Amino acid sequence: MTTISLERIRQIEARRDELAAMMATGDLSGERFVAVSKEYAELEPVAVAAAEVRRLRQEAESLSFMTEDADAELRSMAEDELRENKAALEQADRRLALALLPRDAADERSAMLEVRAGTGGDEAALFAGDLFRMYQRYAETQGWRVELISASESEVGGFKEVVASVTGQGVFAKLKFESGVHRVQRVPVTESGGRIHTSAATVAVLPEAEEVDVQIDDKDLRIDIYRSSGPGGQSVNTTDSAVRIVHIPTGLTVIQQDEKSQHKNKAKALKVLRTRLYELERERLHAERAGARKSMVGSGDRSERIRTYNFPQGRVTDHRINLTLHRLPEILAGEMGELVGALIAEDEAERLATLDAA
Repeated sequence: MTTISLERIRQIEARRDELAAMMATGDLSGERFVAVSKEYAELEPVAVAAAEVRRLRQEAESLSFMTEDADAELRSMAEDELRENKAALEQADRRLALALLPRDAADERSAMLEVRAGTGGDEAALFAGDLFRMYQRYAETQGWRVELISASESEVGGFKEVVASVTGQGVFAKLKFESGVHRVQRVPVTESGGRIHTSAATVAVLPEAEEVDVQIDDKDLRIDIYRSSGPGGQSVNTTDSAVRIVHIPTGLTVIQQDEKSQHKNKAKALKVLRTRLYELERERLHAERAGARKSMVGSGDRSERIRTYNFPQGRVTDHRINLTLHRLPEILAGEMGELVGALIAEDEAERLATLDAA
């Protein structure tokens, strides 16, 4: 640990102890107690990791002293334990370094998931549907809730575009690396010659904004109400329930018509607009702070091809980290844990390397 990190750890531990004492008094109001508890929960992993590193280093000093003992049996035992200690210390140092890394404030948030068919016509729409169902199934394994915001289905099945809210703990942290272009290689059901086609779908994952994050002034909005169109049953076309909201300063436009109620459509449209405005501000701040740095798991640019799903070979390849898994059916069934874990690990390794170089 460097002098800077040691000083930072001391500050974190002192603040952790201060927060613990505040909570122990029982004098905090409900809202204040929640805020203090949240800060304590953020600092505690660093304090625990630092305590483990100190314990192992003290143990190493004792064992090193024992390796100089005159008793050969005692020396041998100490040397064995010292080797085990060294391996444990390396892991503990890594855990501490990870705990000290700056955290993305949005990681614990829920997210807005957007999947759109790209090049490939009907096949792209079918693939977009496959991707959306993959995320739905993965969400189920994580205990998250998926709420459909809007969907434009294609005539052959799948989606031209689908937007959903994914609610739960740490959604954005696990899904944020999904943003980008996903490519599929397979023989379409409509292809009689058995030729493999390549098509694509675009995925965007945005951290959901809360009202306190983005203040929207009514005068900055143009809201149009009109009759819904497209699929959705007879009743959807009988009332002026569709809502189009234009955010005049940015030009962002959101259309919502899936609900029969104008008020529900307006509420959903505002939720989507608020999330997109929040992401614009996040991107602006990131550009200012990050400068030229680009993560090994990709910039998240939606024009970037990030992954290929090859059906004839039964494989999924993530091009950002050169990872190929021959488990395509399982992954599409929602078993994304290995893929998500590898992306998070690579991002952590890159950020640790950046920290060491600083």
